[in-house]
Amino acid sequence: MFDRLQAVEDRYERLTELLSDPDIVNDSKKLREYSKEQSDIQETVDAYREYKNVKEQLADTREMLDSEKDPDMHEMVKEEFNLLKEQQEELEERLRILLIPKDPNDNKNVIMEIRGAAGGDEANIFAGDLFRMYSRYAETQGWKIDVMEATPNPMGGYKEVIFMINGQGAYSKFKFENGAHRVQRVPATESQGRIHTSTATVACLPEVEEVDVEIHEKDIRVDTFASSGAGGQSVNTTMSAVRMTHLPTGVVVSMQDERSQIKNREKAMKILRARVADMYLQEAQKEIDATRKSAVGSGDRSERIRTYNYPQNRVTDHRIGLTIQKLDQIVEGRLDEIIDTLILEEQASKLERLNDDL
Repeated sequence: MFDRLQAVEDRYERLTELLSDPDIVNDSKKLREYSKEQSDIQETVDAYREYKNVKEQLADTREMLDSEKDPDMHEMVKEEFNLLKEQQEELEERLRILLIPKDPNDNKNVIMEIRGAAGGDEANIFAGDLFRMYSRYAETQGWKIDVMEATPNPMGGYKEVIFMINGQGAYSKFKFENGAHRVQRVPATESQGRIHTSTATVACLPEVEEVDVEIHEKDIRVDTFASSGAGGQSVNTTMSAVRMTHLPTGVVVSMQDERSQIKNREKAMKILRARVADMYLQEAQKEIDATRKSAVGSGDRSERIRTYNYPQNRVTDHRIGLTIQKLDQIVEGRLDEIIDTLILEEQASKLERLNDDL
């Protein structure tokens, strides 16, 4: 572990030299890249330096403890030694956690796609409930929500809704929502009071910048058409709607939310870039040994991750066996208890693997 920490500190010092190099200062791309890298390891380096300082003090105190003959002074030195020993152990544990590999996407904005699945109108209504739940949670974090595309369901909710949540660390909180969500409740249209089971799927994609994934203009086919409302009735006589197809992967994105074709192109490109990056990531993930899946699941869209049982006011996350009798609060956006537990489970799993490797 300490060899790794020393390597991190050496890299930090090298980055400090690079960031004062005139050639780097005049290269905005490298300057941004190196500044971010240094910022990412700053906390680890600070903790490691504090650890080395405490270790040094501990060695000095041990020498004093061995040589001190006065009983009162010996007791004082012993007390200081015990405090430093405790501090050293706490720093060691903190450094282990700081060495846990971080998800490079954690600080990014997130694009979320919610679709009604099995259950007809009730599934679409549930998709709307999930959108409202996530929106309320995002608001409590001070994050901005931008609806990019929505297909309302005549009976309520959405057949599909795509939206971006803009905020520092948004992806780190929402990435565990990938998968199939199941609801058990009596629909408003059910006259005999029978409980129905319906599902909606949620996809969470980190916003991808141009530098993160390379998409060549020649690989994109762009079709434009007039946007239309319910029943196909024309609501815009200009060719403002956009359909983008990424030819190498076959990923297709349609966007008609805005009246401006330029704005629709910008939104479609954001979604296209995120979906293409996600497809490449999913393909790479298949090559990883299935036995090393995270404790919070594979992130597969088809994996049933959570059940919302209205008659029992219960939410169960099947990946970690968490059951909470607070459904009424959770659907209002109070997701902290679930999200925090999932984050802790992921950290524990990564820490276990890290300890095996050390």
